[in-house]
Amino acid sequence: MIKPRSKSEVLSKTTKGYLEEWTKQQVYGVRKQIKSKYLDKGNAVEDAAIDYAAENLGWLFATKNEEYFEDEYFCGTPDLILEDKIIDIKSSWDCFTFPLFEEEIPNKDYYHQLQVYMHLTGKHKAELVYVLMNTPEELTYEDSIDYSEVDSKYRIKRYEIEYNEEDIYILQQVVLESREYIKEIIK
Repeated sequence: MIKPRSKSEVLSKTTKGYLEEWTKQQVYGVRKQIKSKYLDKGNAVEDAAIDYAAENLGWLFATKNEEYFEDEYFCGTPDLILEDKIIDIKSSWDCFTFPLFEEEIPNKDYYHQLQVYMHLTGKHKAELVYVLMNTPEELTYEDSIDYSEVDSKYRIKRYEIEYNEEDIYILQQVVLESREYIKEIIK
């Protein structure tokens, strides 16, 4: 759950920095390009990671969701929408960034992302699933590591998440504060 700093300080410096950058993109009509090997790999192996997880976790006939959802506060496109839950797939860069031994979600932003997806779709369960896929050769200067023969129990890590209405309320308040901050900075 997000805990605001105080009544007068809901937004962190990091959030304010992001909002300032987003506002520049709106003012100048230019989108800042974010490049990283981690994002590149995630995009390159996304479909294969979804297929690998679906096959190994028994999600029969699961296909990547393309539907975009939006309400007055949030927007997003979940990776998979099953009958009873939302699933988002994350591809680790290598076995050293794969959360094999982590009991809690390594990046809390993903928890909030899934709360929003559940809110937008009306689902009350979600899974965050990390998958360890081979890195395409064109994306790495390192020696290629082949995980194909590694048992799937060492290549898939699941975190179950329940819908939390209180967290959604807090996130909505952050959105409202963010809108107010943007109004302040573009005077």
